[in-house]
Amino acid sequence: MSDIVVIGAGVGGLAAAIRLAGAGHRVTVHERSGTAGGKLAAFERDGFRFDTGPSLLTLPQVFAGLGLGLRPEPLDPLVRHFFPDGTVLDSSSDHEAFLDRIGAALGPDAARDWARLWRRAERIWHASWESVLQRPVTAASLARLSWRVRDLAAIAPGRSLRALGRHYLRDPRLRMLLDRYATYAGADPRRAPAALAAIPYAEMAFGGWYLPGGLITLAAALRARCEELGVTIALNSPVTAILADRKVRGVRLAGGTEVPADIVVSNVDALTLYRDLLPSPGPLAALADRSLAGFVLLLGVRGETPELAHHNVFFPRNYDAEFDAVFGGPGRRARPAGDPTVFVTRAPDPAVAPPGHEAWFVLVNAASQGTGWNQVDWRRPGLTQAYRDRVLDVLAARGIDVRHRLLFAETRTPADLADATAAPGGAIYGTAGGLLRPANRGPVDGLFLVGGSTHPGGGLPMVTLSAKITADQIGPPH
Repeated sequence: MSDIVVIGAGVGGLAAAIRLAGAGHRVTVHERSGTAGGKLAAFERDGFRFDTGPSLLTLPQVFAGLGLGLRPEPLDPLVRHFFPDGTVLDSSSDHEAFLDRIGAALGPDAARDWARLWRRAERIWHASWESVLQRPVTAASLARLSWRVRDLAAIAPGRSLRALGRHYLRDPRLRMLLDRYATYAGADPRRAPAALAAIPYAEMAFGGWYLPGGLITLAAALRARCEELGVTIALNSPVTAILADRKVRGVRLAGGTEVPADIVVSNVDALTLYRDLLPSPGPLAALADRSLAGFVLLLGVRGETPELAHHNVFFPRNYDAEFDAVFGGPGRRARPAGDPTVFVTRAPDPAVAPPGHEAWFVLVNAASQGTGWNQVDWRRPGLTQAYRDRVLDVLAARGIDVRHRLLFAETRTPADLADATAAPGGAIYGTAGGLLRPANRGPVDGLFLVGGSTHPGGGLPMVTLSAKITADQIGPPH
C-alpha cells in the first residue's frame, strides 16, 4: 500500500482521492481552509443560499465512476440569451429544437449556419475526446493525433474561435453566442483556439444539469465518498513545501511538521505549485497567461422574475470593448468593463431562497487581482461598491431593474477569490484556455497535478477528468 498526500480539497483533489483510495492506496488530503470543495463553495444569509462557484453541471457521465449517487435534473432552456437588439434566444440540448428556436428568432439562414457549425463542432468534440481529454498530453500523444489528418483538420490548430465563428456564422448574434464559450476557459475568443468549439457542443449535446439544493451538494457528496473509502481529510492544514530531490518524499505543513509520502498529488494552482512549493521554481513563463477572473454579486431579491430562466446572459453592444477592458493589451491597461456581459443564475429551487424570493448569482468577466498592466487592483478603496452599482445599472438598462427589490447585495471580487482559494489573482481557470496546459505528471518522480490549472482544463467535468488521468497514471499499489 502506498501513502499518498493530496494537497488541496478542491473537486480535483477529492475526485483523485476517491479513485486512489478505491484502488487500494492510503490517502490523506491536506486543505488550507476550513471547508472542502475549493472553488465549489456556497454562501448563506438570511435564508438564502448561493453557489459561489460553478452553477451548471455538464457531462454528468464523467462523475459516474466516483460512486456519488448524484441525481441531477436537466435544464431547458440551458441558457436564455438576451441580445442588445432585444432578441431573446433559448439554447437547448435538443439540437432540432434549438435550430427551430434559432430560425424563429434569427431567421432560417441563421439556423442553417448553426447546423453547419454544429457538424464541425461535433468533429472537434470527438477528436478532442478521443485524443486529448481522457489521456495525458505528451509529445507522443500529439504525434499520434497528427497522424489522424481528419482529426487535426477538425481541431484547426492556428485558427481562433472568433475566426471559426466568422467562417460559419453570418449573424452577429450567433457569433456573439459562440464567442462567449471562450470565457468558459477564461480566454479571449479572438485568441482562444478554435478547438474550444467543443465546449458548446458538449453542453448542448449532453445537456446542462442542476443539483437540487445547489451544486454545493456535489462537494458534500465528494467528501462523504472520501470518508466512506477511508480517506483522511485534514482541514485548516496548509502545505508550505513539497519535500523532494529526484523523487518526492512528502510535504511540510505550516507548523513545520513533515508528512512522509510515496506520492504527492497537487490540487493547488500550477503556478503556485511551481513557484512556491517545489524546492526550485519550475517553468513559470509557461504559466504566465492567466485566465479571466470574475466580479460577483450575490443578491437577495424580493418577488419573482418569470422572464428569467435558470441561466441567463445579457450581452453588451460591443463585445470587443469588454474583452479589451478585461484583458488589456498593447498601450492599454486592463480595467473593469463599463458595459459588460452580465450572467444571472436564478435557480427556481425552494431550498435556496425563502418563499416569494429569489437568490441571484450575478457574474461579470473581470481582470485578475494585481497591479500589473493586465490586472486590476480590486482592493482599491471604493472600487467594489462603485462597480456593484454599475453592474446593477447595466442590468436595469437591459430591462431587468432589480435595484428596488434588493434585500441585500454581497460582492465577491477577484481579490476575495484569491484570498479564499489561493488562486493567483483570483483567476478562475488558472492558465487561459487552450489544449496545452501543465501536464498531470510533475517535474519530479512521484508528483502529479490535478485541477483546473492543469490538463485537460477548467470546469467541473475537466477537473474530474484530470483526477481520472492522474489516478490511471499512478495505478494500483505495487
